[in-house]
Amino acid sequence: MTQRIPSPGTTAARGAARPDDRPPPARLAYDRHTWKEIAHLLANLPVALLGFTYVVTMMSIGFGLTVTVVGFPLLAAGLVGARQLGRMERARARALLGVRIEEPSRLRLRGGGGFFQRLWMQLKDPVGWRTVLYEFIRLPWGVLTFTVTLVSLFVLWPVLPFIARGLTNADRAMVRALLSPSDELERRIAELESDRGVVVDTAAADLRRIERDLHDGAQARLVALAMGLGLAKEKVLEDPDAAAAMVEEAHGEVKLALQELRDLARGIHPAVLTDRGLDAALSSVASRCTVPVKVTVDLPERPAAAIEGIAYFTVSELLQNVSKHSGAKSASVDVWRTKTRLLIQVWDDGGGGASLDGGTGMKGLAERLDAVDGLFVLESPVGGPTTVTAELPWRDRSGARGFGPAAT
Repeated sequence: MTQRIPSPGTTAARGAARPDDRPPPARLAYDRHTWKEIAHLLANLPVALLGFTYVVTMMSIGFGLTVTVVGFPLLAAGLVGARQLGRMERARARALLGVRIEEPSRLRLRGGGGFFQRLWMQLKDPVGWRTVLYEFIRLPWGVLTFTVTLVSLFVLWPVLPFIARGLTNADRAMVRALLSPSDELERRIAELESDRGVVVDTAAADLRRIERDLHDGAQARLVALAMGLGLAKEKVLEDPDAAAAMVEEAHGEVKLALQELRDLARGIHPAVLTDRGLDAALSSVASRCTVPVKVTVDLPERPAAAIEGIAYFTVSELLQNVSKHSGAKSASVDVWRTKTRLLIQVWDDGGGGASLDGGTGMKGLAERLDAVDGLFVLESPVGGPTTVTAELPWRDRSGARGFGPAAT
């Protein structure tokens, strides 16, 4: 079983031509691609008439009534309808021309922004306005392509496949130029908005964990220590031996409290990672694993502190999973750099069957990596072995900027 969380940086730009978008070269023989292109060209005129009539009516009424308060909502509603026309045209191009263009993201209308803010967002919708422009252009083009194709069917039918290919290539260009999502920026904005939610949730969960560990661990122990020292103070004069025993017990409590605070600090950011880097820090984590772990770190230099921290906690959590759930006899950790990526691979020979929704924290790791343009690939067939590959963007340590709470 392989589960993959794709990195936004590896996603093809929406609307870009893909190899499977291109039909085979035109030939004198009429194949199914040629007939689809002819059908598309003949359908251009009725479809263009429908779209042109809609946008002219919508624009005329909407702009004509803008002198009143009614015009702007009508214009906004007309742009929403134009979006649906664009969806229909993309479906037609997909079915007849093989042009695969992803649908634009839906308008993100903020519920708390009020009626006028939602109205303004609809009025400045770039997808709707580009569809309006597309429908204006299509009427003369539809008349031209319908006429040329119909005449060629009777007069120039031997070379019609080549004529159809040239005309539909222009159609493909118009669809990609005007009916694609805004551009890579729109996709990136949507991803960053989603990632921001992940970062905020992760930071809140980390703060709750730290608060819980302090409250249930070191804080409770320090309260008990203060009470014990108070009792010892009262017994110093009347029972020195009992007071000495209480102080001795308090001394042991202090040591335990310090150890808990060290463990908590290591969970926030280990000192060995700051001082000596990933190699030493991961070796320290591997030494605490219940399974023998071979660690190999091949990095020419240290990455940015934020990337280093994410890599450390990713390996740490994966090795905890190996200890608790895998039943493995051996494991390995490999870290290396390739061009602009930091790669991590954790392998174990356990029973496998791990999944992103199996309650082992894999999903949380995948979301954290995705929030920083990372990649998470889990390969864990039943019976094993399990291989987890993680990628992070490489950031140079000098002058690098972190990713905020997600880094911890």
